[in-house]
Amino acid sequence: MGWVGYILISCGLLSVYDLSRKHSVNNNSVMTVLFLATVFGLALVVLLLALCGTLRASVCGVSAEFKWLVLIKSALVSLTWIAMFYAMRELPISLAAPLRATAPLWTLFGAVVLFGEIPSWRRAIGIVFVFLGYWIFSVSGKLEGISFRRHKGIWCCFGSTILGACSALYDKYLLHERGFGSDAVQFWFAFFLVVIFAGVLVAQRSAGWNQTKFVWRWTIPVAGCVLILSDFVYFRAVSQPDAMISILSLIRRSGVVLTFVLGGAIFRERNLRAKGIAMAVTLAGVAVLCLAK
Repeated sequence: MGWVGYILISCGLLSVYDLSRKHSVNNNSVMTVLFLATVFGLALVVLLLALCGTLRASVCGVSAEFKWLVLIKSALVSLTWIAMFYAMRELPISLAAPLRATAPLWTLFGAVVLFGEIPSWRRAIGIVFVFLGYWIFSVSGKLEGISFRRHKGIWCCFGSTILGACSALYDKYLLHERGFGSDAVQFWFAFFLVVIFAGVLVAQRSAGWNQTKFVWRWTIPVAGCVLILSDFVYFRAVSQPDAMISILSLIRRSGVVLTFVLGGAIFRERNLRAKGIAMAVTLAGVAVLCLAK
């Protein structure tokens, strides 16, 4: 399977993750949800690698330098997730998910500057359509009565978007520039996430910062496991020699369309007709990206 096929699968799984994340964190303790979700995710990583026969090599066959570099990725992603989980708690999913999906704009910029990736003119047309769709999504969010300058959820979402773009570029550095194996990266990435979130949760409770009561929801393990499955496929896409991180990131984030449709119906959100225009434009851009050479 080529990298486009892998990333389309990852895209669908990412939409399920967005929906389960919104349900699990709504009026709930963000850090507790994050910690438990990552624990379930790490357990799934161990199971998948054991079934693939690569668990021992992934755990024991890495250097100290490798662990430090992956720790940096885990720290970066932990900040991304914390910001986005708070944004998901504060904002409608039909607004938060599309705003988060603008990460490819920053990924594309970084890919051109750092890796010299120049997309073909056909794919450039697709990129324009996707960006236009994202822009319409963000504009339609104003109908929700949310101030983009003052709302803390918007700022959390924006911070998560920038950090997410940096993480995508760092993935290519680890897998292509350093030649690290995707299985080992995923194991240590998941392991360090659990350690980081455990430390933050303990510090938060010790300082008395946790004001929201924790409520167990079945979507907590679903969120952790589905994200790991999405990343499992995503790392295989990034590992392909001809994979372009700018295009790959765009296609992956197009799963916002499915999130929009299902999230709007499940959570009964408003202004879906206006956002539907953005959905159609985004779909057109993704189609061009998938079919273009």
